[in-house]
Amino acid sequence: MAEIISTQNAPAAIGPYSQAVKANGMLYTSGQIGIVPSTGELAGDSLAAQAEQVMKNLDAVLTAAGTCFEKAVKTTCYLADMGDFAAFNEVYARYFVGKPARSCFAVKGLPKGALCEVEVVAEL
Repeated sequence: MAEIISTQNAPAAIGPYSQAVKANGMLYTSGQIGIVPSTGELAGDSLAAQAEQVMKNLDAVLTAAGTCFEKAVKTTCYLADMGDFAAFNEVYARYFVGKPARSCFAVKGLPKGALCEVEVVAEL
């Protein structure tokens, strides 16, 4: 049976979805953008600042579910500008040291004008 995960340490969902769902020994997170939970605003105008906040938000969701970055098996990353790929990888590499499988896409736009978004599938 699936279990909805919710924490106040990460931004509330902007729409009709959950921060994450546990199912069959796995955690599936929704995409996180660089919103600071206490303000509801993006962490800054730079990719580095937003990516750092994305990782803090993911850490909060992973922790609430009882897992961590080291148990990630797959990530999907979205960038508003592929020109930010190197800057994004610099932040990403500090958190996903286990090098899970990953897809990374440039997209036309992200919620709230964010510069990046990341979702994770992790073992529990």
